[in-house]
Amino acid sequence: MTQLITPQLVTLDQNLGDSPADVIRVLAGKVAASGRASEVEGLFADAFAREQKTATGVPGGIAIPHCRSAAVTEPALAMARLSHRVDFGAKDGPADLIFFIAAPDGADQEHLKLLSKLARSLIKKDFTAALRAAATEQDIVDLVDGALADKPAAAAPAADAAATGFAAPGQAPAPIGGNAPAAPKRIVAVTACPTGIAHTYMAADSLVAAAKEMGVDLQVETQGSSGAKPLDPAVIAAADAVIFAVDVDVRGKERFAGKPVINAPVKRGIDEPTKMVEEALAAATDPHARRVPHFGAEEQAERAEEEKGEHIGQKLKRALLTGVSYMIPFVAGGGLLIALGFLMGGYLITSFADKIVVENSIFNLPTAFPDNAWGPLGAYLGAVLFKIGALSLGFLVPALAGYIAYAIADRPGIAPGFVAGAVSGFMGAGFLGGIVGGLLAGYVAYQIGKLDVPRWLRGLMPVVIIPLLASLVASGLMFLILGRPIVDLTNALNAGLSSLTGAGAVVLGIILGLMMCFDLGGPVNKVAYAFAVAGLGAASVSNQAPWQIMAAVMAAGMVPPLAMALATVLDKKLFSLAERENGKAAWLLGASFISEGAIPFAAADPLRVIPASMVGGAVTGALSMAFGVTSKAPHGGLFVFFAIDNFLLFFLSIAVGVVITALLVIALKRWAVKKPVEAEATPATVSV
Repeated sequence: MTQLITPQLVTLDQNLGDSPADVIRVLAGKVAASGRASEVEGLFADAFAREQKTATGVPGGIAIPHCRSAAVTEPALAMARLSHRVDFGAKDGPADLIFFIAAPDGADQEHLKLLSKLARSLIKKDFTAALRAAATEQDIVDLVDGALADKPAAAAPAADAAATGFAAPGQAPAPIGGNAPAAPKRIVAVTACPTGIAHTYMAADSLVAAAKEMGVDLQVETQGSSGAKPLDPAVIAAADAVIFAVDVDVRGKERFAGKPVINAPVKRGIDEPTKMVEEALAAATDPHARRVPHFGAEEQAERAEEEKGEHIGQKLKRALLTGVSYMIPFVAGGGLLIALGFLMGGYLITSFADKIVVENSIFNLPTAFPDNAWGPLGAYLGAVLFKIGALSLGFLVPALAGYIAYAIADRPGIAPGFVAGAVSGFMGAGFLGGIVGGLLAGYVAYQIGKLDVPRWLRGLMPVVIIPLLASLVASGLMFLILGRPIVDLTNALNAGLSSLTGAGAVVLGIILGLMMCFDLGGPVNKVAYAFAVAGLGAASVSNQAPWQIMAAVMAAGMVPPLAMALATVLDKKLFSLAERENGKAAWLLGASFISEGAIPFAAADPLRVIPASMVGGAVTGALSMAFGVTSKAPHGGLFVFFAIDNFLLFFLSIAVGVVITALLVIALKRWAVKKPVEAEATPATVSV
């Protein structure tokens, strides 16, 4: 088996930057330079995306960024001992020991077991002390190889049943002796993270070690990449409580139904294992403790507890963004297909698409077609593409409503939400009706799911009773009371947007541009994007305002990453080596309408980057609206040029905003610097 780490993959006592992105990019470069990855950017993007989901810092000054990536051709382990600590999100402060685990998408089980074994070794203090004391790169390699081979010097826990606390098949947990509390003594746990390489196993070992110190028998099921060994049913049955330290859904959760449960992110299992065990012990004796629901209707109770700490605004935002995120694939595919249909069949395709698709086939083409550059066959294919796209867009409002309801009431809310969305579409209430219908259906389904029903009825609740009653109530209210006012509001809104010309359109473009560049993919950015996407369902050849809004939003969102890329070219001295590397990737990210490409720059210098981005984005949004640019595609940037009318003006709008933002960033970095504090001066505010 190929050695996972070599001296070439080790960096000792160097400053690799100020942010996790800086460090990860350098280590990704090390992996690529060693010939174990085909490209730096693809590996960095996958690793940084994983880092953004859950910070990889763990107690003890350690961080373990990791990912599976198609860019990785051979499993690799890159290590850095930093001279300048970097904050990877650990509660006890920044990290100086960084292990970057890079695994291929189809990594074999043996390699994954070795990588997970190393992650478990990092919670051993003697091993990390040896890493900090190592004098050379080869010393680091020898220590890691020793850990992977279970040598005593590394003191790495074995990846077997004893390390994880698994009981032998059919064997119940052994009773705990000594001064252990009389009851409860048995806890079971499941640990899992999205990648399943590092955090899954570190959390398992941390929980087992903490429980052992407390005299508690804790047995863990690790649902990771190197395989999962399910807990024996006898072990689960004998358990007094359950701990779920997970960032993903627990596989086979129904096995734990009825057990008191503590549910937390996997990282908490590493950071606070003792506290989690204490909470599980307390829950085991608390008759009011939250319990794993029986698979079906009682899932609503679990969701309610998980969201107990959210205030109404957070719940509403989460529900709306969930609906939008599930709706976007329908809009993206449908919008692009409609754009291709227009490209091949011309704008008259809307009037003859149905007739061509229904009455004709590719083997029986009509003799007369509207004039177009593609000929009769092209027009026929254009009609087919247009019709498929239109049908896809027909799911916009039902999908929006269905998944808003899903965010509130879980799976029992999907059907009532879709029905309420279909009612909204039938009545002409548009996406506003979909939002109202989805919220109403989700709330009704959630409340019905909370009813205490006889056990024999529980199985029918999620599949029959909740969908039936929630659909009846939500859709009935839409038909009888709410639908008509929402239709009137929707018509007024569409009329207002359609009439926006001149100054009104420009002001709207400015507002949308500012929102898109304010937090680069955050809540404000998503609100503007959701507003644009949700309006696409009402767009048509005669009402192009929603397409104009979509174009303005997409153009403004492309400005920050492209501007940062340009700035690093215009004045390299103002940017660190890591930022210049980020700038190279930002060209492609910006061209693809991925605003997050500017996040590394904004994180390092928010007071200069964000205001400059907002100015450029506002200018771009205003120009796009003033030029009347339209986009039938909700995403894709420059790569969906065929879906954008007036593409040259679209490109010009972006270019102007990019230049403005780049020059502003350079100017701010040159002249808006921190003023030195005079030695004799009293403490004063430092201006930026």
